Amino acid sequence: MGVFDLDMIKQVYARFPERIAAARKAVGKPLTLSEKILYAHLWDGEAKEAYERGKSYVDFDPDRVAMQDATAQMALLQFMQAGKKKVAVPSTVHCDHLIQARIGASADLQEAMNKSSEVFNFLESVSNKYGIGFWKPGAGIIHQVVLENYAFPGGMMIGTDSHTVNAGGLGMVAIGVGGADAVDVMAGMPWELKFPKLIGVKLTGKLNGWTAPKDVILKVAGILTVKGGTGAIVEYFGEGAKSMSCTGKGTICNMGAEIGATTSTFGYDESMERYLRATGRAEVADLANGIKEHLTGDDEVYANPEKYFDQVIEIDLSTLSPHLNGPFTPDLATPVAEMKEKAKANDWPTQVEWGLIGSCTNSSYEDISRACSIAEDALAKGLKPKAEFGINPGSEQVRYTIERDGFINTFEKLGARIFTNACGPCIGQWGRYNDPKNGPKNSIVHSFNRNFAKRADGNPNTHAFVTSPEMVAAIAIAGDLRFNPITDTLINDKGEEVKLAEPTGWELPPKGFEVEDPGYVEPAADGSHVEVVVKPDSDRLQLLDPFKPWDGKNITGAKLLIKAYGKCTTDHISMAGPWLRYRGHLDNISNNTLTGAVNAFNKETNRIKNQLDGSYGEVPAVARAYKAAGVPSVVVGDSNYGEGSSREHAAMQPRHLGVVAVLVKSFARIHETNLKKQGMLGLTFANEADYDKIQEDDTFNFVDLTDFAEGKPLTIELVHADGSKDIIKANHTYNEAQIEWFKAGSALNLIKKQQSA
Repeated sequence: MGVFDLDMIKQVYARFPERIAAARKAVGKPLTLSEKILYAHLWDGEAKEAYERGKSYVDFDPDRVAMQDATAQMALLQFMQAGKKKVAVPSTVHCDHLIQARIGASADLQEAMNKSSEVFNFLESVSNKYGIGFWKPGAGIIHQVVLENYAFPGGMMIGTDSHTVNAGGLGMVAIGVGGADAVDVMAGMPWELKFPKLIGVKLTGKLNGWTAPKDVILKVAGILTVKGGTGAIVEYFGEGAKSMSCTGKGTICNMGAEIGATTSTFGYDESMERYLRATGRAEVADLANGIKEHLTGDDEVYANPEKYFDQVIEIDLSTLSPHLNGPFTPDLATPVAEMKEKAKANDWPTQVEWGLIGSCTNSSYEDISRACSIAEDALAKGLKPKAEFGINPGSEQVRYTIERDGFINTFEKLGARIFTNACGPCIGQWGRYNDPKNGPKNSIVHSFNRNFAKRADGNPNTHAFVTSPEMVAAIAIAGDLRFNPITDTLINDKGEEVKLAEPTGWELPPKGFEVEDPGYVEPAADGSHVEVVVKPDSDRLQLLDPFKPWDGKNITGAKLLIKAYGKCTTDHISMAGPWLRYRGHLDNISNNTLTGAVNAFNKETNRIKNQLDGSYGEVPAVARAYKAAGVPSVVVGDSNYGEGSSREHAAMQPRHLGVVAVLVKSFARIHETNLKKQGMLGLTFANEADYDKIQEDDTFNFVDLTDFAEGKPLTIELVHADGSKDIIKANHTYNEAQIEWFKAGSALNLIKKQQSA
C-alpha cells in the first residue's frame, strides 16, 4: 500500500521549525510538546500571541480525520449536506463497531455482513464519492489501524470516537470529537478548541515483572478520577517514558479518555522510530529524525516541569504494582495485591467467569505476546483455565502475524474464542446473554478501557475489572478475582502446587509484520459519478433534514423533560449495544433518548412525568408529546454530564425531540461542544445548589435570551406548579462564533449558508 499521505506529512514537517520559532517568541519561554504541536497547527499560520490555557478559544488546522462505522454514518450524512465535492483533509472510515462477538470470528463477521450490509455499502459508497479511505468490516479496530498506518509524530488529528487519543502513543495530538466537528474539518473549515491546560506526568524507573504500561494509566486514573483530566492534555515524559514501547504508550494515551483528558501524548523517541519502521513507514521515521528536537518538549520543560505544567504527577515505574480498576467505573483503582480485602469488603463476586483480551486499548503484538506467554506457561504446567477466554485482535495485520507466530494456536488450546478484529465486548457488542437485563451477578476481567454498568454484555450485575492483558490471562486461568500471580500458587492437573512465571513478550514481531489482505479500499480519484443510495423506507439510514434556526425570541413555556440524578454518561443518554444498528437513522435511534438516565424525582429510569396530562411515560414518548404540542423542553443534569464516548447522537437526539436546553452542574468536554454544534443551549448552574430548586412540574422561561452574548450569563425564570417562581442564573461558554451556530439552528446550517453565499 505504500506510506499513506506522505506528501501531507512532508508539508507538516517542512513548516514545523518556523512555526515553533514563532510560538517560542509569542509565548516567551520554553515549550512543552503539546504546545509545539498546537501552535504548529494554528489555522492562521504562525503564532502572533500566547493563548491562555483553559480560557482562549483557538482555531486549529488538523492534518486528518478518522471515523468509525457507528459515528461515521451521522458524520457523513451531515457532510453530504455541506455541498462539498471532496474532503479537504485525508479522512478514513473504519468498520469495527457493528460486529457482534458471539460464536467466533468468521461466523460473527458473516452475521454482521448479513445484518448491516446496507450500512457498510452506504459508508463505502460515500467514502468512494468524497475521497475517503475505507477499511472493510474485519480490517481492524479504528485506533489500532490508525496507529499502524496513519499516526505520525507531531501530527494533529481528530476522530469521531473518544479513544482517538490512542494515537498519542506515536507522538500525535489526537482528539476525540463529535461528527459535526469532523464535518467542519472535512469541509475545509477551521476546527475550534479551548486551548487546553497541561498536566505533566514524569515517569522514572522501568517497568518490570507483572507490571505493564496499562498499570500506568490505571494508577493515573486512580489519582485524577474520571473528571481530573477535563480540559487538559496529559503529557508523559522522563526516562520511564522512553523505556516503554510505542504501543504501550498508545495504551496509556488510549485510556486518557477515562480521566476526561482532551488527549495524552509522548515525545518522539527511538521506540516510535522502531514502530514506524516495523510498520513499513521508514520514510516517516527519516523525516521525523530530521526535526526530532521539535517533536518532544524542550529540555528545560522536562528539567523543571512544575514551571511549565499546570499540574505534575510523578510515577516510579520500578515500584509501580499491577492494578485492577473497577467495577462500574474505570477510576476505582486497586493494586492486585489488595484485591482480596477489597473484594470481601465490597461483596464483589470473586469467581471470574470471563477473561477478555484485546480492544483498541490493548491489542498490539506486544500485548498478545505477553498474554500468550502466560497461556503457554499454564499449558506447560498442566493448568486448565477456570474462566472462559475471548480474544479480539486489533487489526488484520496483528491477527495474521500472531497466527503465523503460533499465539492463536496457544490460546485455542486453552479453549479461547477468537473473535473478529473489531470492538466486540468492549462497546457492548457481545452476545453473551439472550436476556442481559436479568443476568446473574458475576465478575469478568478485561483489557479494555471502560467498565460502566451494562457496558460489555448489557447485564447490570456484571462486575467488570480493567487490567493488563497478561493479568487478564493469569486471573482467567485462576478463575478468581483475588488471585495474585506474584505471590499465589495454583493446583495443576497432577494435584501439584505451581506458580505462573512472569510474562515475557516481544515489543515487535521478530520476523516482522505480515498480512495478506489488510482490508483497505482506496476511493475513486474522481467520485463525481458515484451515486449514494439511501432507501426512503430504510430503518437503518435516514437523510437529514436541517434543524430549524432560532426565531430570535426568548424561549418561554419550556417544560422540564427530565432532571437526571447522578452519573449520566453518553451511554445513559443514547445507549450503544443493540441501538448501534440505528446510528444512521435519527428518528429511530431517538427512541432510546435518556432511557438510561435516573429521574431525580422517583429514582427510576425511563419513567418521567408528562406535564401535559399528568401521566407518567417513557422519556422519548413524553418528549415526542411535547414536540407534537409545540412545547419546547429542557433537560437538567448533574456533574460531568455527558462523560464517556464522543457520540453526537446524545446531542442530536434530544435536539430532534424538541429539547432546547441542557442545564447541568458541569459538562464533559465533547458533549458540551456537541450540544453547541447542534444549535442547543448547553448551560451550567451559576450556583450548583440551584439544581435542588428544579421541581418536577417546572416551566422554564429564558427571559434574556434575546441578549445572548459571550461571557454574559443567561437568566432563567423557573415557574413552579403552585405559581411560585425562582430566578436562577446559568453560565455558558459560547463565544461569538458559537452563538452564530445557535442562531442558525446548527453549525452545519451555518457552513451550508456560507458555502452557498
